Amino acid sequence: MKKLVVKVDLHDDRDRSKAMRVVSGFGGIGSLAMESKVNKLTVSGDFDPVKVVNKLRKSWHTEIVSVGAAKEDDGKKDEGKKEEGKKDDKVANLVKAYQAYYPMPVTYYCLPPEETPSCVIC
Repeated sequence: MKKLVVKVDLHDDRDRSKAMRVVSGFGGIGSLAMESKVNKLTVSGDFDPVKVVNKLRKSWHTEIVSVGAAKEDDGKKDEGKKEEGKKDDKVANLVKAYQAYYPMPVTYYCLPPEETPSCVIC
């Protein structure tokens, strides 16, 4: 998870919505927030910050305020991750058991031998 805070020189609501639309088009964007008073755009998720800033700089004057790892909440998310981890382990064990009981069929392909050309023009 990465967090990017950028100051973008936006003049009106139309520019703000256009900037939000441009950034939200990238894959891996988790959350997107805009502070309209100070024109700061906060983006977090699994994305490439360089691509986001370059795309914004094509249309508006952009200054990078900070780039770094996103901070997680104190312990609330950790507990959820532990529970999800347990569920993932259970699912992984079930998948392994299923694959052991019902193995994937092996498919063989027979290819005809290549024919040697009888006439070669040089």
